[in-house]
Amino acid sequence: YFYVSGFVPEGKDPTAVDAKLIERYGIGISKWARARRKEQGIASLQYIRFDRQFVILATHGRHPFFEHEATAIRDFRRTPLRVAGYSVSCRGGHAHVRIDLPDYRRLKAHLVELARHRSVERLAAEFSRIPFEPYAPVRRQVFNILRAANRARKQAGYAPIPIEKAVRFKRRPVKVFGSVDDSLTLHQTGGTGA
Repeated sequence: YFYVSGFVPEGKDPTAVDAKLIERYGIGISKWARARRKEQGIASLQYIRFDRQFVILATHGRHPFFEHEATAIRDFRRTPLRVAGYSVSCRGGHAHVRIDLPDYRRLKAHLVELARHRSVERLAAEFSRIPFEPYAPVRRQVFNILRAANRARKQAGYAPIPIEKAVRFKRRPVKVFGSVDDSLTLHQTGGTGA
């Protein structure tokens, strides 16, 4: 439930920062060592970095991390993690991934404005370029945008955009340990990364 997020400063080597944080908090341990620590009431930590943004995740328990990072620690249940245009939180014990509110508002304003002037085909193409994966909360946000766009189209006297042309239901596979550019290439080509 607990995390600290930050960015690797420009000019610093991200892999050096990775190594420093992993060493400082003893993150690079085996699953057996992690299990022994859990039995002793010691928190488990994980380190994740995407591009230049990193996150240190922590479970309940004792750990020097909680003292060193006391002012920066956030709780997913209260404060969502904002990363790459997403807002990641915890609701009802499960991960909840949405489009971050400022990005959602910009996207909605853009698509509703286009809805007043573009053909169904052009708008469907715009909706297909939405760069967010269709997790259930993201799909609900896209449905809300589609409803608003169709209201604008109705007022302008145009046909509505069909759901099947505007909303993507399947997530695209991403190469887990590839670079950001590899993932973008996979999205653009529809590849599987295999």
